[in-house]
Amino acid sequence: MSKITAAITAVGGYVPENRLTNFDLEKIIETSDEWIKTRTGISERRILKEAGTATSDLGVPAVLDLLAKKNLDPKEIDCIICATVTPDMFFPSTANIISDRIGATNAFGYDLSAACSGFLFALTTGASYIESGRYKKVIVMGADKMSSILDYTERNNCIIFGDGAAAVLLEPSLDGYGVQDSILKSDGAGKNYLHIKAGGSLRPATIETVLAKEHYIFQEGKTVFKYAVSGMADVSAELLERNQLTGDDINWLVPHQANLRIIDATAKRMGLPIEKVMINISRYGNTTAATIPLCLWDWQDQLKKGDNLVLAAFGGGFTWGATLVKWGY
Repeated sequence: MSKITAAITAVGGYVPENRLTNFDLEKIIETSDEWIKTRTGISERRILKEAGTATSDLGVPAVLDLLAKKNLDPKEIDCIICATVTPDMFFPSTANIISDRIGATNAFGYDLSAACSGFLFALTTGASYIESGRYKKVIVMGADKMSSILDYTERNNCIIFGDGAAAVLLEPSLDGYGVQDSILKSDGAGKNYLHIKAGGSLRPATIETVLAKEHYIFQEGKTVFKYAVSGMADVSAELLERNQLTGDDINWLVPHQANLRIIDATAKRMGLPIEKVMINISRYGNTTAATIPLCLWDWQDQLKKGDNLVLAAFGGGFTWGATLVKWGY
């Protein structure tokens, strides 16, 4: 019997219409377009501004885009995994809310929290369901409304992040397409450098935690940058070595869009020219779990069946990893 692999057979995405440019940020904090571009590579980011909207309002149109491309009935979906650090609420899961809103009444679903590496962790999990032979159609998405956890009076973080969502459909392949290998890592010691202090069981929400702005992202930027550069580059190189590949064998690097300098360092470590790297950070900023699938959404028309892709990420916690994918359509 042929080995079953989990092939990506469709990609859907969504970003809000509202653009927050560097020039807009100049009006509310002490910064400049040049300062932001030099340090991050970002020119603008998309923000979900409408009152009463949440991460599911990003995820629903992304999944509907995917379903429309495949002309697929949502009742055919077996499972939905939503990678996010900005769920609509602690429970029920955002995946379940999305399932209900799109009519995926036969699917089970749950959220997965691994910060910026969330999509890779979810992709590996979803692939294992397909590889087991038990499920035929699994949707894996990254979706984050990062604007909901940003302090727009603190320039070091608010310039970086944006809102967005994208999803992939995994289906069985007997021809070797899809997820080939993953190396995933985590180190909880990283919690000291990138976290949200309050809102969990350790520090439940109080008037004091709200007034102290403890429900916003805290990041020790220089330390995170150092770990991200080495972590993302090292694990990508390790993935190539383990699969006896070189940069010449890779058609595309699909990196987490955290910082242009981190992306450049990863590409150089893998021996890849910049022409083989998917970069859209200038338009969307860092959408956390959504960055990698948004790249696939933007570049899907340029991908060819059989292309080798390396997906790489680094996130808070710390979490990091790299996944080798053979494109399936």
